[in-house]
Amino acid sequence: MASQSTIEWTEVTWNPVTGCTKISQGCKFCYAERMAKRLKAMGVEQYKDGFKVRLAPQVLETPLSWKKPRTVFVNSMSDLFQEEVPLWYIQDVFDIMRRTPQHTYQVLTKRSERLKELSSELHWSPNIWMGVSVEDERVAFRIEDLKACGAKVKFLSVEPLIKPLYTLPLNGIDWVIVGGESGPKARPMKKEWVDIVHQKCKELEVPFFFKQWGKPKFNSNPMDPTIQKDHPKHAKGGCQLDGKVYREMPERHALMK
Repeated sequence: MASQSTIEWTEVTWNPVTGCTKISQGCKFCYAERMAKRLKAMGVEQYKDGFKVRLAPQVLETPLSWKKPRTVFVNSMSDLFQEEVPLWYIQDVFDIMRRTPQHTYQVLTKRSERLKELSSELHWSPNIWMGVSVEDERVAFRIEDLKACGAKVKFLSVEPLIKPLYTLPLNGIDWVIVGGESGPKARPMKKEWVDIVHQKCKELEVPFFFKQWGKPKFNSNPMDPTIQKDHPKHAKGGCQLDGKVYREMPERHALMK
């Protein structure tokens, strides 16, 4: 199965793996963990064990049935590069992505070391975009691991941005997403932290996508119209930065490489 997504930078989600384990501060208030608990309570079979890692081979071939091109977030409810996911299964996921070049796949991981380790064992077709999460300076090493992989399009998800990121080497990076944390225990994001990332993107002409402030109280502009749920570009806490909505995408940038 696949689900239409409310995530601003994608269209649908596809979860051939579900469940995960926490490895860094960005995981502390994981939205997928909260959702998995709800799905378990609803009796969804894949989540009968809650957020434990489970392969879902029954949905592997779902993208083969999609005729219209889609932008697909792979494993919104998991991390494909967890140690519990065997290489042969990751290769099966990559094979489906390779066989459906009409779709664009966005794969995101916090396990950058394993991504780097397995990269040469994977078939990197041009429609596979690979990203890493970078929530603070402590995990900035993930960026260099990402650069070592074979993906044509490489991106960063700087979400939730929980501390300033002064170390942000963007050479070789095709796209940067920034967002604040949402949810009941969300940690605040400061505007100056966003400005640091935005300025680095402008300097290297890297497409910049500002997803959300997370909560209205974190927004530097309490009059931001995108805070309102009926606004066509509404996001959690609003998504204007200095009066502008930034939803840049990497296609043109990547094609110029």
